[in-house]
Amino acid sequence: MKDAKEMTAGARVMQLRTEKKYTREQLADMAGISEKFLYEIENNKKGFSATTLVKLSRALNVSMEYIMIGNDYRKSESEFVATLEHFKPHTLEKVDRLLKLAYEIVKDNQ
Repeated sequence: MKDAKEMTAGARVMQLRTEKKYTREQLADMAGISEKFLYEIENNKKGFSATTLVKLSRALNVSMEYIMIGNDYRKSESEFVATLEHFKPHTLEKVDRLLKLAYEIVKDNQ
């Protein structure tokens, strides 16, 4: 299987759709686009707007960045938000400080 970074955006959309066992009709319906348009995206016959990118990323539950450039990180922002919602409000301030500290550590080691 090809590395996601070597694939086109359309090929990544098709790969994600098949991994999730969605038919083209199902994904098109979930993203609010036509099945024909999805076919054209997947087969690199047409490009797509930022609005369509948002719809596809939400329907496939991946980041827009993954669809566009194929980075290895597929977790969407909504999953992070869902995780943060598990914390009580008074704990979120501490979580925020920890995340900022973790970022500084990682940034310094790059």
